[in-house]
Amino acid sequence: MDTKENITEKKTGLSFVEQFVEEDLAEGKNGGRIQTRFPPEPNGYLHIGHAKAICIDFGIAEKYNGVCNLRFDDTNPSKENNEYVENILSDISWLGFKWNNIYYASDYFQKLWDFAVWMIRQGRAYVDEQTSEQIAQQKGTPTTPGQASPYRDRPIEENLRLFQFMNTAEAKEGSMVLRAKMDMANPNMHFRDPVIYRVIHTPHHRTGTTWHCYPMYDFAHGQSDYFEGVTHSICTLEFVPHRPLYDKLIDYLKEYDGTAAQGLGDNRPRQIEFNRLNLTYTVMSKRKLHQLVEEHLVNGWDDPRMPTLCGMRRRGYSPESVRNFIKSIGYTKFDALNDMALLEAAVREDLNKKATRVSAVLNPVRLVITNYPEGQTEELMAENNPEQEDAGSHTITFSRTLWMERDDFMEDAPKKFFRMTPGREVRLKNAYIVKCTGCVKDADGNITEVQAEYDALSKSGLEGANRKVKGTLHWVSADHCVKAEVREYDRLFFVENPAADGRDFHELLNPESLRVNRDCYVEQYAAERKPGEYLQFIRLGYFMADFDSQDDKPVFNKTVGLKDTWAKKNK
Repeated sequence: MDTKENITEKKTGLSFVEQFVEEDLAEGKNGGRIQTRFPPEPNGYLHIGHAKAICIDFGIAEKYNGVCNLRFDDTNPSKENNEYVENILSDISWLGFKWNNIYYASDYFQKLWDFAVWMIRQGRAYVDEQTSEQIAQQKGTPTTPGQASPYRDRPIEENLRLFQFMNTAEAKEGSMVLRAKMDMANPNMHFRDPVIYRVIHTPHHRTGTTWHCYPMYDFAHGQSDYFEGVTHSICTLEFVPHRPLYDKLIDYLKEYDGTAAQGLGDNRPRQIEFNRLNLTYTVMSKRKLHQLVEEHLVNGWDDPRMPTLCGMRRRGYSPESVRNFIKSIGYTKFDALNDMALLEAAVREDLNKKATRVSAVLNPVRLVITNYPEGQTEELMAENNPEQEDAGSHTITFSRTLWMERDDFMEDAPKKFFRMTPGREVRLKNAYIVKCTGCVKDADGNITEVQAEYDALSKSGLEGANRKVKGTLHWVSADHCVKAEVREYDRLFFVENPAADGRDFHELLNPESLRVNRDCYVEQYAAERKPGEYLQFIRLGYFMADFDSQDDKPVFNKTVGLKDTWAKKNK
């Protein structure tokens, strides 16, 4: 069912965020400027949910000739470090976006501190020495008012002295906090004297031990937006109830700005919220992603099963496919669970246009062309990508002994089996038409060799070579290929929405999410490909070389199959 919001978007061709931006431009707000920001906390790696925010933050600025800055929300040193900073920079660049400036919330620690001191002097903030449990209990419920802290009416000078003490090494973590004095009866719980500073003694990744008292997100975020001149603060739906507090603190800051003569004038950021990106069969919670990594349930943040951008990059997803997927699902005001199959379809569509076609055999059985001269080889031409006129081609070697897929042969095949079976003809891709003459088995009845004869006049590209056969199979020359390791991936969890499942998420992990096959063969050209080069293993799917590869032992990650086999398998 279409919502009013979606109908409006269809009529205008604009997302609701773009409509808000155009309204503000039409009214001349903020001098007609457009400035956004992407504000990640450097406490983990970016995932595809962050990619959605990146696309709207940078996309709005790009569309309306504005500015988008990158700002690290580094207000909690106990969880942050430079490793995360560097990877965030890398992921944004990989997606194809460029920031105008890089800022840090820590750039404003002194400004935020001075603003907090001003609030204390105005009687709008006080130091509370209750425990976090006591404070939470006194806040009441959404339907019952909270109770005032016994420290709420402390004298201003005492609050100033204690706030200064909070920023010393002697202050004990959890012993006191600074709270904004607002309204303990407000139905919006965020207004019930929110905590705006707390004591943390972990050295900061940028400021070291200069500070021992750090601002809370709700206090630092809006103020940082204001200091930078942000016009549109675009964030996810969980911040809807935070917006009144965001606006109130901006009111205070503008008042303070006037008294401090900082001169930012009429600038006023507008907070706009959109729905988060949630995917089936995975989790987006940073806490759970941390657990997966720290408990070695996956092989690091860039494990190709992870929803992280570095994991998707390693798996072989293209940045264009991620951006196209995000564009296809759009931005709304209600949360939804997006099907992983939609993302994979976007990946297939993009890689089909750019992936180089190569041959690989994942489940090999020997194929001997019995009437082909022993010791003879031929160099054949293989198109790199039929979707691109200028993609060129590369050579592959044909010989008497080949590897073929075991599943492409059946000794006693049904009528509609159009692959290799005794008495039938098939074409070997880019080579000849062959007729299967039989197979060789070991003592246990296992097929060890398939045999066929070739038609010397049926070579691809020759006149008369295009007589019709119903099957075309891929292959590699047994003496001219390289043994490879192939890692095939399935869903990380076996339930559609693990975040909503009542069980411990450890119980929901798919034990078949990774299958490693070390008995594969790839053509020489494929073995020379590097991480970052998109490949299609003909008839099998899309793959990319992994950085675990060695010169004599290539490793490939399966990006996605040519078709969605998960849905069919799980019907």
